[in-house]
Amino acid sequence: QVQLTESGGGLVRAGGSLRLSCAASGRTISSWSMGWFRQAPGKERDVVAAISFKGTSTYYAASVKGRFTISRDNAKNTVHLQMNSLKPEDTAVYYCAATTIYPATQTSNYNYWGQGTQVTVSS
Repeated sequence: QVQLTESGGGLVRAGGSLRLSCAASGRTISSWSMGWFRQAPGKERDVVAAISFKGTSTYYAASVKGRFTISRDNAKNTVHLQMNSLKPEDTAVYYCAATTIYPATQTSNYNYWGQGTQVTVSS
């Protein structure tokens, strides 16, 4: 069992930055690929970024490529999402998730989920 807890969300103006963190407990995540998803009101939960279990490979949704960076620190059992040049359309609840598959872009691929953290970008 893996418990995931996101933090770092908040309210930011367009063009600003936020860094989300996902702390894992219960088991080491070093053998899990990790992903960040987001869900805006009335919309589906979509993948934002994913990272392989060693951190050597990353995937980004087209809408965030060049602005967001996913990283992981297996020694600290954490995953991060650095979000720069934020836009109002980035407003959503952001979720961290763990999977045995890479690359995994579908919610059904993921075994464990955090509770989410709200990111709001004002114009």
